[in-house]
Amino acid sequence: MDIKLLRAFVTLAEQGRYHQAAEALCITQPALTKQIQTLEHLIGMTLFQRGRHGAKLTVSGQQLLPGARDLLQRHEIFRSDVAGLQNGHAGELKLGFGISSFQLAPLSVAAFRARYPSVKILLNDLPSVMQFQLLTDGQLQCGFVRLPAPEHLQAAVLEEEALVLAAPERFAAMGDFRQVIESNQLLQLSPNRGEGLVAQGAAFLRAQQLAAQTLAAADDIQTLLALVAAGEGVALLPASVRHIQPSGVVLLTLSGEQTRWKTGIAWNPRIRDPLRDNFLSVVLTPDK
Repeated sequence: MDIKLLRAFVTLAEQGRYHQAAEALCITQPALTKQIQTLEHLIGMTLFQRGRHGAKLTVSGQQLLPGARDLLQRHEIFRSDVAGLQNGHAGELKLGFGISSFQLAPLSVAAFRARYPSVKILLNDLPSVMQFQLLTDGQLQCGFVRLPAPEHLQAAVLEEEALVLAAPERFAAMGDFRQVIESNQLLQLSPNRGEGLVAQGAAFLRAQQLAAQTLAAADDIQTLLALVAAGEGVALLPASVRHIQPSGVVLLTLSGEQTRWKTGIAWNPRIRDPLRDNFLSVVLTPDK
């Protein structure tokens, strides 16, 4: 059913006269009469009784008026929502971030929120592999990820990340990280939680011809750092953990191959999304 027919019905019911209702709708009186007749034909009942004192609602018209008003209101809300999404000024923005973007992701969200305060932002800590899948499925709009991204996604480099060795404070003065690694239990994220970081650490150990004494896994970075602080072992982690580094933990600089990688932001270019594009503009061209 054409929404303009409902608008004509509600307007005539409120104005009570065809002439006044036609003026309110910015159409001619014959055009309004035709719209009312069309609506009455579609629903199979008379809505107005026309007389000397204007147009009066029939019993059927009185019963249908509240519902018609509600539909018009919801239609206007829908149009407003569409307009907000079309210009990227309103709606919901779903973002992912990983271990290497502890600081970058929240700072980017804060910069975006300052320009678009009406947008609701959901920021979830997710492994890069999971973010890639959600971006592919259209369930995530942007992701702060370890690069490279799959070919069907688009990505931009934002930072370069470095691998460091988180160790108990007593190792702060020790210059040889090899000895620290080989003399302590190596703590790492569970592979399903940090697949990229686990692979990076393994590649580093191979490149340095190092072997861990024993391996133990945890499901999150905070737990790993707490275990390191308690003297339970050491962990190969991104340098960005300095933003959440607890007391009792030192971060030792590593050298050699497989100690650096690029991080950035990824999105699905096959999905049209003005809100996402506004966020990308803030992240990629922050001075504009």
